[in-house]
Amino acid sequence: MFIFDNRIDFENRDELAEYIDGAGCRTSGLSFSSLYMWREGNDFSYEIIEGYLCISGLSYLEIEDNLHFMFPPLSKDGKYERESLRKCIFAAKKKFEEKGEVFSIRLVSQDAKRHIEAAVPEIKWIDDRPNYDYIYDRDEITALRGKKFHAKKNYINSFKKNYEYEVEPITSDMTGELMEFIEVFVRSKELDEHDMMLLRLEMDSLRDVFENFERIGMTGVIIRIDGRIRAMAAGGFLGDDMVVEHIEKADRNIRGLYPMVFHQFCTGLPENIRYINREEDMDIENLRKAKLSFKPCELIEKFIGVF
Repeated sequence: MFIFDNRIDFENRDELAEYIDGAGCRTSGLSFSSLYMWREGNDFSYEIIEGYLCISGLSYLEIEDNLHFMFPPLSKDGKYERESLRKCIFAAKKKFEEKGEVFSIRLVSQDAKRHIEAAVPEIKWIDDRPNYDYIYDRDEITALRGKKFHAKKNYINSFKKNYEYEVEPITSDMTGELMEFIEVFVRSKELDEHDMMLLRLEMDSLRDVFENFERIGMTGVIIRIDGRIRAMAAGGFLGDDMVVEHIEKADRNIRGLYPMVFHQFCTGLPENIRYINREEDMDIENLRKAKLSFKPCELIEKFIGVF
């Protein structure tokens, strides 16, 4: 079910970018590549209300219920006027209720929360730790200097010593190979029903993403061993100096391959990119441990707003 009238697609990319760039977004879910990738599985839709971009979607993080929510409203110029923002939020709330949905605002950064609090003090806030974004300094990851990266450097050096490999940029011509690799990756996982559902949901979107890789404006690398893809990482651009890494997968049986593919992904980025956003950990213990192990320079806090 779609809450708002407009869908996420290439023909409205410029309109979306005008608000996303104007608002100075740094949260992973508000890159065009993320919205496009998850547009079907998450029922993404949008409207311009009172001059603000409002995007609704479906959250799968709650095991019991799949809940529709709204991203924080986005301004074209980064400025928020209390009265118009208040009207926007209550108009959006009405649209949710007309569809029989409980209204909530999710994936709200500290800055966005401050604007919404001023306009709608009735909203109560819940800390959303599973959705904090992990931000990395590109120069730190490519250099891997100092004690804090000692273990990662050892893993990467071990991989380089023990394997003959090739690194290649991802192109849409690789779609068939990439999907074969993803199929093998999914079959190797032992997950509970909910986590496997999330993985299958991602897989459903990936063929379209790979086929339209250049058109979406994504960047990425694969690592081949003996001619076969054994690891891949890919993401999309957000603002002038950030890339959001949406996908990172590797053969867990090959020691050092995960840190190697992330390192190669960062190394291959354009020079203007200073930060890599590796998205959230979804409260998955092993994923949180892995993301913390690469020493993020910042965690972007997020909140859920409810009446």
